[in-house]
Amino acid sequence: MKVNGRNVNPGWLAVLIALVAVSVIGLRTDVQEGQYDLPGDHIWANVAWMITATIFVLMMTPGLSFFYGGMVRKKNVISTMLQSFIVMGFVSVVWVVFGFGLAFGNDIGHIIGDPSDFFMMRNVGVRNITDPAGETSQIGLVTTTIPLALFALFQMKFAIITPSLITGAFAERVHFAGYLLFMMLWTVVVYCPLAHCTWHPEGLFGMLHVHDYAGGIVVHAASGIAALTGAIFLGKRRDAIEGSKPANVPFVLLGAALLWLGWFGFNGGSSLAADGIAISAFLNTNTAAATAMVAWITLDALRGRKPSAMGAAIGAVVGLVAITPCAGWVTAGESIFISFFITVCCNLAVSWKSYSRVLDDALDVFPTHGLGGIIGTLLTGIFAYDFFAESNPDMIGRGEFFLNHVIVMGGVFVYTFAMSWGLYWLTDKIVPMRVSRWNERVGLDASQHGEEYDNAVAMELPSESDWIRSTEEN
Repeated sequence: MKVNGRNVNPGWLAVLIALVAVSVIGLRTDVQEGQYDLPGDHIWANVAWMITATIFVLMMTPGLSFFYGGMVRKKNVISTMLQSFIVMGFVSVVWVVFGFGLAFGNDIGHIIGDPSDFFMMRNVGVRNITDPAGETSQIGLVTTTIPLALFALFQMKFAIITPSLITGAFAERVHFAGYLLFMMLWTVVVYCPLAHCTWHPEGLFGMLHVHDYAGGIVVHAASGIAALTGAIFLGKRRDAIEGSKPANVPFVLLGAALLWLGWFGFNGGSSLAADGIAISAFLNTNTAAATAMVAWITLDALRGRKPSAMGAAIGAVVGLVAITPCAGWVTAGESIFISFFITVCCNLAVSWKSYSRVLDDALDVFPTHGLGGIIGTLLTGIFAYDFFAESNPDMIGRGEFFLNHVIVMGGVFVYTFAMSWGLYWLTDKIVPMRVSRWNERVGLDASQHGEEYDNAVAMELPSESDWIRSTEEN
């Protein structure tokens, strides 16, 4: 459709209509009596820590924007950064309206939650839900010493950063509107069911004694598998230059630093309390990141490469990914082994030349986040057993504990790959996922957003008609 003589994607009209509908419905959402009373059973140190941790986790998404944005070519910096940044808006709204209910509402078949439980954050205040008799109820959640609203906000930040991680795989070639549609559908169809199966008290994975401390399955494995799927589905960049230099290495370092700092809330906050597990997770998180950073640049140096800022930044993030599935449940010594082992695996995967020939995972999302999350989950099945066996006399055997982690990880891979492929296909039928050859040639900053990170690059770009004419002549 045309507005003021310009072509406008009708999808934006649908977004506006949806926002209007949500705004009107929100005005009619009832607030339960006493929902915002301050109960006396909260431990205020836990509340203060979880507010801080929630802020830290949100900070990771802008950090990821700098991390990814610095790695791409100059003509795609703004677009790449925006793809992460914009998720904070869209997923936050989806989470408030019905996403939190899908993930943590009353259990339905051990797979998904009832979205009507917390629709528009109904029954989600500073206290837990109360039943008609006035007693605390456990609808969809274990009893904690923090308000339900704070738990919902903390989990929202996880839902925000997970689809953001996917964007690095198909950087420099995805249509912005198509990406937004895919990202919202993926959050509902893939993220919320996995979060429910993993972290809901009645979720399928928990029933199988499969544990994920802070997102090895839900965040990193899922996003990495979806990234792999996207790289296969969308195909290679048409003008990719092997060995092309990143646009801004200081951006990469800044992003890695923000991710490292934010990860203390990501892992430390996942204990949901200011307790010993949070401190253990804090210690193990820093130890793993430091070990992996040293290991990565050492492995690069042993191949004859110079120790680089890019290598140090990537290594640190790989270490953070590696320890996430079991951060609060292992010792510092085990965290060193886990991060070192996974760093070696990820470094070898990134360096495997055949990988880049098979598909164009632009920022190596699967070999780092995906593989790190998968191996980290499997190692959780080895190193976390003692933690759970100590407090559970009816615990299954060590071999079964590990085998269940393997089986569940295999199922997650198949489900995530199949659902992601279906969502890419569906989105592509509604809004083309790939930009045109000319849009890719001039860069997504100018073609998708009308902005330039580097004016010198923009001045060298031909018009679409001139480029088409020269292409036809050649």
